[in-house]
Formats: sequence, structure tokens, C-alpha cells
Amino acid sequence: MLADGHVLVILHAAPRADQDQREGRFFWRKPDGTWSSTLGGGLGAIRTHLGEYEQRIDALQEAEKAAATASAYFDVINQALPLARSTRNMHAALQEARGSVEGAKDLISLRDDAYRLEREADILLNDAKNGLDFLMAQKTELLADQSHQMSLAGHRLNTLVALFFPTATLAALLGMNVPHGLENVAAPYTFIAVLVVGLVLGFIVRGMIAGKRS
Repeated sequence: MLADGHVLVILHAAPRADQDQREGRFFWRKPDGTWSSTLGGGLGAIRTHLGEYEQRIDALQEAEKAAATASAYFDVINQALPLARSTRNMHAALQEARGSVEGAKDLISLRDDAYRLEREADILLNDAKNGLDFLMAQKTELLADQSHQMSLAGHRLNTLVALFFPTATLAALLGMNVPHGLENVAAPYTFIAVLVVGLVLGFIVRGMIAGKRS
């Protein structure tokens, strides 16, 4: 708002994602260049206001660097979105105020600081979105590779089943009690030895399948 050399800039505190309402702040520049506001007098009040935005952006930048899960990236994006909108509007308001007063170095400096914050918030938001996109693509690639490996393992298993299924079916129907001379030799140790050999062969086949899968 502009009138007779007076400039009233209406801004709001750095927003948070869980806030439904914004905390308004008023900064009044008199024609002699002095400032007063709801945060106190002097130019330092509006710089304190800008400093709050910078602290929030710095904290989210650190959170974005440490993010390793989709929920962490989403939390950063959820908080960076309102900050990006607010810094964009703040820069526009200070740009308009700067254009209304010729040679106002304080407004030029504030406008430049607001532009820097706007750029940092946009970069933060884009980095978080890119990080989330990369993480999702990485997870998708991993799931696709696991699905491919499971498909190969299923194919090998089906091949083994197809190979031994006729023999197993005939054994179930006709029995395998063919005299071989070992029926009464060291019973039941012969049975135990055959069982152990079968288990060993089973582990060997399992290891061969797992080796091919890896």
C-alpha cells in the first residue's frame, strides 16, 4: 500500500505445513526512511522477518540432504511448498514497494534478499522432488529385478517338476518295491543312509539353482 511517500508492506510469518491460518505482519516505511512494524521499530525488524525464512529453509535443506525414504522426502516437500509460495509473494510485494520509492537502498536490499530466499526455496523444492523421483525409480527398478529373478526361479522349478513328475506319478501308482538286495541289510541304517543321501542331493540341487539365480 502506497500513499504520500509512505509504504505499508503486508507480509506473514514463515508458514508451516500444519498451519491452517497465516500470521500477518505489517511493516511501515515512512517518507524519511524509518521503519516500524508489529515486530518492533527499525529496519532490523523486517530483516529479522527475513531471517526466520532463511532459518526454515536452511533446516529443510539439511533435512533434504539426510532424507533416505519416501516419507522423509514427502515431509520436506510438504513443508517447502508453502515456503516457496510465501517467498515468491514476499519478493513480489517488496519489488512493488521498491518500484514505488526511487533510490531507496533499504528496499533494494530487502528486495534482493527476498529474491535470494525465493530462489533457495525453489531449489529446495525441486531437489526434494527430484530426490523423491529418483528414490521411487530406484525402488521400481529393484522390484522389477526381483520380479525377474523370481520368474527365473519359478521357471527352473517348473522344469524340475516337469522332469520328475512322471517318475513320481508312476512310483505312486505302481510302487518302487523292486528287490535290490538291501531290504534286510543293516536295517534301519540303510534307510537312514538313503535319506541322508537324498537330503544331500537336495541341498546340492538347491545350491545350483540359487547360484544360477544370483
